[in-house]
Amino acid sequence: MRDGHIHTPFCPHGSSDPLERYVERAIALGYTDISFTEHAPLPERFIDPTPERDSAMNSRELERYLAAVSDIKARYRNDITIRVGLEVDFIPGFEEETARMLDEVGPLLDDSILSVHFLPCRGQYVCIDYSADMFAHIIRLFGSVERVHRAYYETVRQSIRAELGRYKPKRIGHMTLVRKFQRRFPCPEPMTEWMVAILDDIERFGGELDGNGAGLAKPLCLEPYPPTQIIAEAQRRGIPIVYGSDAHCAADLHQGRDAMDRGALFVDNGGAPSYNEPK
Repeated sequence: MRDGHIHTPFCPHGSSDPLERYVERAIALGYTDISFTEHAPLPERFIDPTPERDSAMNSRELERYLAAVSDIKARYRNDITIRVGLEVDFIPGFEEETARMLDEVGPLLDDSILSVHFLPCRGQYVCIDYSADMFAHIIRLFGSVERVHRAYYETVRQSIRAELGRYKPKRIGHMTLVRKFQRRFPCPEPMTEWMVAILDDIERFGGELDGNGAGLAKPLCLEPYPPTQIIAEAQRRGIPIVYGSDAHCAADLHQGRDAMDRGALFVDNGGAPSYNEPK
C-alpha cells in the first residue's frame, strides 16, 4: 500500500492539517509507504497567474518543509516508510531555472513528480486547473476546448523529453489534468491518440505514471487522472504506476483508490528515488 502524491500544510492552497495527521491516517488506512510531494517553489521570474498566486510553496519555506518532512520521516521510521518529495512544475520557457532548482534540492529528495499546471498562450501563462470559470476563459483564449487539450498534452510530452538534469523527476503527475472540468466543458475529440503518445514517451524514457485518484472526487471530472483505460494500457506496457491521492488535507487520503484498484494494479518502483540517474 503506497501513496506517492500527498500535499502538506506547506501548500498555500491546501489545508492546515499537520503532517502527523496525514501520517496517522495513512497508517490507519493500511498504508506502508507514503510520499509527501509538496508543490516546489516556482521559478523566481515566473508570475503565478492564479488570483491569489498560491499555486506553490514560497521559496523561503522550502528549507523548513524539507526539515519538517525529514523529521517526521525519522519519528515514524518504525511504523511507515515516509519519502521526502516535491511536485515540480514543468513550465515551457523555464527549463533552465527548473534544472538549477533540481540540482540544488535533488540530493535531499527520496521521491519527486513532474507535473503540468500552466500553459503559455498569447504572451501569458494560464493555470488550467484553478476553477471552471478560469477554464472557460482559457477556452476563449485558445479558441476551442480541443486546442486547450492539444496544448496541454503537447506540454506534457515536452516535459517528458525536457533536459532537466540528473534529478529530473521520472514520474509524470496527473497526465490528464486538463479533463478536470470535462463535464462542463466536454472535449468533442476523445484525444486518445494524444494520451497514448504520452505513454509512448514515458515508455521510451523509462518514466513512471502517477495513478491519480483526485479526479474521481472532482464533480466535473469523476474519473482518475488518467482514465482507467489509459492506466490499463500503461500496465500492459509495463510502465510503473504509483497510486497518488493528491491529498490536500488528511481526509483526502485514499480518495479514488478503491475504484481504481478494481481496474488496475499499481506497481511500485522497488523503492528507488523517482528521478533519473545520470546517463
